[in-house]
Amino acid sequence: MNAYVYPGQGSQFPGMGKELYNTNPEAKKLFDRANEILGFNITEIMFNGTEEDLKQTKVTQPAVFLHSVILTLTQADFKPDMVAGHSLGEFSALVANKTISFEDGLRLVSIRAQAMQKACEINPSTMAAILGLEDNIVEDICKSIDGIVVAANYNCPGQLVISGENKAVETACAKLTEAGAKRALLLPVGGAFHSPLMEPARLELAAAIENTTFNTPICPVYQNVNAQAITDPNTIKQNLVTQLTAPVRWTQTVINMIAGGATKFTEIGPGKTLQGLVKKVDRAMPTEGIA
Repeated sequence: MNAYVYPGQGSQFPGMGKELYNTNPEAKKLFDRANEILGFNITEIMFNGTEEDLKQTKVTQPAVFLHSVILTLTQADFKPDMVAGHSLGEFSALVANKTISFEDGLRLVSIRAQAMQKACEINPSTMAAILGLEDNIVEDICKSIDGIVVAANYNCPGQLVISGENKAVETACAKLTEAGAKRALLLPVGGAFHSPLMEPARLELAAAIENTTFNTPICPVYQNVNAQAITDPNTIKQNLVTQLTAPVRWTQTVINMIAGGATKFTEIGPGKTLQGLVKKVDRAMPTEGIA
């Protein structure tokens, strides 16, 4: 069974999508439509901008979404048995399995990006990658610290990203290093994604999602918040809203997709991050990328 997975923020690179735009008339139409919907020329930034240009939150999330989704929509033989996406990538996955339209997906991603940016400005906050510790040790240490710091991304066994207030994250990194973490590395991100500090963004996104049509998908989506296969449109909506303040359970998602019958994972979009994470969960699982 074919499992298609979609990357999140951080996988962007200068020049992304340019070849697709120049060689595929259908892709060109979709990119041009995206510029109209967003109200600015995102293709110019994607194709010719610098890494710094691409790091602007209002650009990053739509850029990764567009690259992934337009690649998907221009695949002649795209037949998913199941889909999933890492954080932002869940929106790409929901276009891929026809839960939401291309246009609605892009609008929601743009609203999400700008709402997250505003939430970051309200509360100075950050994230850090913790390598080489059991998940429960990381969780327990986070709970023991004054201030907000929580487990945010369960990426693969031995790799967990924490998220929260600057001071609380720094204190957690020191304690986790003492507890035996191989590395506790602060990440170059704008704020504490997938933590309670994203509550203002969650409320804004909830209103937009409530006003968007969600269809019954052509195959299940394994959602970040519970790593379960979901096909009910209302449940998908609720989980997508909850996702902003809840952890991404990627390790469990991959395990459950394999248990659900996945025999090959294909990552669609920029980078190879998710292929690497799948291999960390199951070394023997075949993976490939369409980028």
